[in-house]
Amino acid sequence: MTSFQRTSADDTRSRVLVVDDDLQTRCLLEILLQGEGLETALAENGQQALEIVKSFKPQLILLDLMMPGMTGFEVVKKLKMDPDTQSIPIILVSSLEDRASRLQGLKAGAEEFLTKPIDHTDLQIRVRNLLQLKKFNEFLENHNQILETKVQERTNALRESFVESIFTLIRAAEFRDDETGDHVKRISHYSHELAKQIGLDKEFCELIFYASPMHDIGKIGIPDHILLKAGSLEPAEWAIMKSHTTIGAQILAKNSSPYLKMGYDIALGHHEHWDGSGYPGGLRGETIPLPARIMQLADVYDALRSKRPYKPAFDHAKAIDIIFNGDGRTLPSHFDPAVLAAFQRRADTMEEIFSGRGEHEPKNGFSL
Repeated sequence: MTSFQRTSADDTRSRVLVVDDDLQTRCLLEILLQGEGLETALAENGQQALEIVKSFKPQLILLDLMMPGMTGFEVVKKLKMDPDTQSIPIILVSSLEDRASRLQGLKAGAEEFLTKPIDHTDLQIRVRNLLQLKKFNEFLENHNQILETKVQERTNALRESFVESIFTLIRAAEFRDDETGDHVKRISHYSHELAKQIGLDKEFCELIFYASPMHDIGKIGIPDHILLKAGSLEPAEWAIMKSHTTIGAQILAKNSSPYLKMGYDIALGHHEHWDGSGYPGGLRGETIPLPARIMQLADVYDALRSKRPYKPAFDHAKAIDIIFNGDGRTLPSHFDPAVLAAFQRRADTMEEIFSGRGEHEPKNGFSL
């Protein structure tokens, strides 16, 4: 007997598939999701879920981890291997709280993890954020397809429209944080100056100017109570915060636009360290994409200069001292030596950019 149930035929409502072998849990989640105005379908096992996905076409899946037969891990892997379903965000739901299970779920491709008993507020936040991400992904894909059909003579006008669309997403991520539009502009100019100093070509410098502000776009998927927390984060909260790198990469993935391709590398890799001590992949040396290595140093400098809930704003001299000598949290071994040398040669320019002094707009006509 099937448990498939579609609660509405209203195509304007976001669709969520609930997969759980426990009837009580399925019913509870159905009630909570319908209360948020969402259309739901229910499945009681993994195989049934894979069949329902084809016809229901959900925009989000809530998936029980431990089920008879096919486990949640196996369902995630199958969905992420299928081009037709790999972009559907998945929240794994389980009574297990161990770190190993969470990591296994995230490695399999799940975007979020909820622990039973389910907290209504936590569910509401995660569902809302992941549905937003799904819509943003669809927007980017559609917009990119439009761009690819345009003729060459409209390239400049289309680029401006495209960049404005990207910055709309960036502002959507930032309005929940304390960072401002000035941070985005500074990051663009730091990265552009460093790329020029390293000797990279004009095309690369233009790309990184526009792509570098996408570094924290994944923060749109971080719950407010973690993103805006004034004190230190607990280990579990820190693990969620770090996921902004992979969330950002998911937003920007599978796009042919060179801006988004570089944005993907930056979003995923801007917290990697040259010495291999960073995240999310623990990449080392030149295995870290060059745009991410440039962006990492630019972001660290701006963070040191800016006030944060956990630290005061440092002046230029203090920031330079920390970057080149370390302070325990930041070490010079974190940075690509070539990027660090370029930064040292342009340290005065970095200070001018932060202070808003001097003229640092690129000379080829592009600007924020």
